[in-house]
Amino acid sequence: MAGPDPRPGRWQVVTVAGRPEEVLPGGRWPEPLRRLGGAVEVEAGPAPGGRGTELAARPLDGELRLPGLAAHLIGDDPGRFVRQVLREAKQLAETGEVLRADRSRLDRTGVVG
Repeated sequence: MAGPDPRPGRWQVVTVAGRPEEVLPGGRWPEPLRRLGGAVEVEAGPAPGGRGTELAARPLDGELRLPGLAAHLIGDDPGRFVRQVLREAKQLAETGEVLRADRSRLDRTGVVG
């Protein structure tokens, strides 16, 4: 496993299936990014080759101050936390939910026991 990012303020980018207006309906950022409030700078635009939307984020001032448990889990790598939040935003935009390997089949929406 790699150590902390030596450049914690760099841009983290994901490509999301869909046009920018689909990924950001009404210009609103996906919920995982809204939770970070003003702690990150976010940009979105068409992905190269017409492959969807590039969603990018980086901590403001190169530093992200994380709340309690998040700080404990992420440790000294705020870039890792930003990458995680971007992955969650991608999953929500593409599937309507954040996918989790540990969720029971019965916990998923639309599944009847």
